Amino acid sequence: MHILVLNGPNLNMLGIREPEHYGTGTLAELEAMIAREADALGVTVEFFQSNHEGTLVDRIQAAYGRADGILINPAAYTHTSVALLDAVKAVQLPTVEVHISDPDSRDEFRKISYIRQACIATVKGKGFPGYLEGLRILVQHISKA
Repeated sequence: MHILVLNGPNLNMLGIREPEHYGTGTLAELEAMIAREADALGVTVEFFQSNHEGTLVDRIQAAYGRADGILINPAAYTHTSVALLDAVKAVQLPTVEVHISDPDSRDEFRKISYIRQACIATVKGKGFPGYLEGLRILVQHISKA
């Protein structure tokens, strides 16, 4: 089983960006944590981060026929991108949305998630461990299919 892990804009700045919301861990540390969990689950993961919406769409489309599922933190694009929603719908891969902070407890506009309607689950507000929960949800879902 192969899972694509996508991170959207500004997540490359983890560790220095708003630590009160995102903590002090870096993207490299997050990816290492996910890789360890993937090993324990017997799955492979591929990581990709971009600050560009079209690049994320391209990665989702490229996953068609190559990945079994997608774990995505669209970051700011959660609240703005119909393009990411359409890409996930197009490839029809099971997808879990994950957020380090809880967008619903922050600015009013952050309560909107376009991509959520194409996802099998959303994990939010659990910090880095939320990615591990999302990965387990995805693996369990795919294993049952």
